[in-house]
Amino acid sequence: MHKIENQSSSARPVISKFLILAVTLVLIVALGVAQVQAKATTFNVNLRVPSDFVLFVPCAAHGAGEIVTFTGYFHFLIVTVIDDQGGFHSKFTNQPQGISGIGLSTGAKYQATGQTQGTFNGKVGFETTFIDNVRIVGQGPGNNFLIHETFHMTVNPDGTVTAFVDHVSIECRIPNYPG
Repeated sequence: MHKIENQSSSARPVISKFLILAVTLVLIVALGVAQVQAKATTFNVNLRVPSDFVLFVPCAAHGAGEIVTFTGYFHFLIVTVIDDQGGFHSKFTNQPQGISGIGLSTGAKYQATGQTQGTFNGKVGFETTFIDNVRIVGQGPGNNFLIHETFHMTVNPDGTVTAFVDHVSIECRIPNYPG
């Protein structure tokens, strides 16, 4: 097993930034509605989003790596509760659905699996945490890998970021090859 820590942003899951944007937009709309209603309100967002992306798979081709083009859908589920105090509490998950890829140099087939889940809480400031596990499963031996991300951020009401953690690791499963 080969482990690569803290990869550049090109190795990070494509969905992380989209997810934060989606949750933020839901909260902006929800907070506006909740201010008028002044009681606890729940909002649900259930989306199936088409996705095309390119990812470098470092475990492919006996460890030489290759670029893989992926297509398919991501399923997003976001549940947000606006409490009667003006605070918000969101729980979200997303997962690939039918996302498959083809290696540009080897022609190997790949499937994306896994799930991202987390919470987003706050009032005027906010706090968010999510865990992201994406598995890229390749055809043949030695080209599977796992992307794992743990993200946390706390922002005070004045906009000051008081906590920020973004840890990404990639784990390859490469057997020992002769020679």
